[in-house]
Amino acid sequence: MLALVLKASPRESLLGWYTTSHELNSFSALIQNFFAAPDTGTFPHPAIHLTISTEPGKDIETRCYISAPVAVNAERAAESCLFIQVPHKMLYGDAEKSALEAVASARDLESRSAPLVSDIESLGRSIEQTIGLLDRVSEWVNGVLDEDEEPNNALAQYLMSALSLAPKVDASQIEHDFNNHIQDVLMVSYLANTIRTQIDLSQRLATANLVSNEKEEGKGDGEKGGQRGNKRGGRGGGRSGGQQREPREPREPTE
Repeated sequence: MLALVLKASPRESLLGWYTTSHELNSFSALIQNFFAAPDTGTFPHPAIHLTISTEPGKDIETRCYISAPVAVNAERAAESCLFIQVPHKMLYGDAEKSALEAVASARDLESRSAPLVSDIESLGRSIEQTIGLLDRVSEWVNGVLDEDEEPNNALAQYLMSALSLAPKVDASQIEHDFNNHIQDVLMVSYLANTIRTQIDLSQRLATANLVSNEKEEGKGDGEKGGQRGNKRGGRGGGRSGGQQREPREPREPTE
């Protein structure tokens, strides 16, 4: 299976394996040694074992391990290893984040199903979430200024660095750029529809031209066959249509 996956996706590499439990036992060591083997695993790099807790009502906790061999006899070497926990960080892209948010949106529904939203609806939800986060930050800053909240220097420095990365653009300029972007998208969509219509029209014209050519060829073959039949009929009439002989008068008997 691993060979087929790597053949289909040559840019991907095997890192290790994961489980939905934090428990480590002899079976975990057996699987870890399999994925770290030279023939079937990540050798010469150590295999990574990721554990994820899926207990209901609790936060998802992840742990990451690598393994080291231990001094045991040869019979138990395959199912023995020492797991060493290492620090790790969960990273995800925009597509994965959107998928997780779509799945998480169904946790409060009885049907446990979430319909797919359009791009405009997704953009609207993202803007609403951003506005909510800005409101929370504004409330905390106002609370610190009014001495209702305790100040946090690390959080303040993080907010200052985040705000410094934001481009200093007026709201009117942002609206103008957004409208230009919408116009560009509409123009591209219009050109794509025009090209699709032109291709469809050219295919229909080519099909109609082909059908008309076939009909003309069939009509020409029919006319040639009729002319040949007429010529043959004329020849037959010439042969049978010669001068008719006059009937002879009967002779009188002689004595």
